[in-house]
Amino acid sequence: MTHPPLESAPPDPMSAATPAMAETVPSDTATTVAARSGSTFYWPMRLLPASKRAAMFAIYAYCRCIDDIADEPGDPAAKRAALDVWRRDIRGLYRGDAPTSPLTAALKGAIERYGLPRAELEALIDGMAMDVCDGVSGQGVQAPDLATLRLYCRRVAGAVGLLAIRVFDRADPATERFALALGEALQLTNILRDLREDAALGRLYLPRELLLAAGIATTRPDEALAHPALPRACEALAALAEAQFAEARAALAERGATARGSLWAATAMMVLYHRLLRRLRAGGWRDLDARVRVGRRESAWVALRCLIGLPPAS
Repeated sequence: MTHPPLESAPPDPMSAATPAMAETVPSDTATTVAARSGSTFYWPMRLLPASKRAAMFAIYAYCRCIDDIADEPGDPAAKRAALDVWRRDIRGLYRGDAPTSPLTAALKGAIERYGLPRAELEALIDGMAMDVCDGVSGQGVQAPDLATLRLYCRRVAGAVGLLAIRVFDRADPATERFALALGEALQLTNILRDLREDAALGRLYLPRELLLAAGIATTRPDEALAHPALPRACEALAALAEAQFAEARAALAERGATARGSLWAATAMMVLYHRLLRRLRAGGWRDLDARVRVGRRESAWVALRCLIGLPPAS
């Protein structure tokens, strides 16, 4: 469903872009970013019909592009300005303005074909803005309260889900509930996987309440990750992710077999990420440098099983 939740990746055509030039991307961005990213989402997207695949690649590339703005070194004010340029360009697409880049052209096609809501594309920008260091402390997100973390998940992952269901199927209450629950589950799983990478960016997404409950008083990423009670806090967040996976499965079951078939790609993402969460829990966050992931071959196999209506266990 998301990307969004976004993953660490090898260098791609946008990874070296500065915030000021992040809106300038190569002509094949929408199709190559996903292929080069090493993302768990690649095969569920790759096996979609051509028009749906193009729309999902455009959404994914857009997410990567604005995520790069937030993640790369640079002046926070310049990053916010670059995100504002994207907001202006997105609004322009809905006014009927000509696309400003190959990526906005790809987005325009997805918007027109699938009725993508502008509010969700802008919510992604709002979420990335939460990752930009504040101008006073110079710090990134550090131990937000749980309500703030959930707002962040809603913006960077829930928004992707609400865009994707319009490509996969149609928007109705049960499908939206599925998209939002799955989006939060995926993003929480990403957070639990990327603790070390996020700390290198000065970020700690583990919520303050769970840290305190585990006996961790600091909000500094390096100190929290070195604390012996870190696995306890991570396990508590993993339990929240598990609850969201369960909510997503219940909402999907409510849709019925026919509707579930049209959401096979989202089902594949759910299976793959739930497997990732289970592997993280099995590792117990004892070695934060060990890369826990789902390989491409496994991703392709799960995607194919879901495509033919035989999703494997997660």
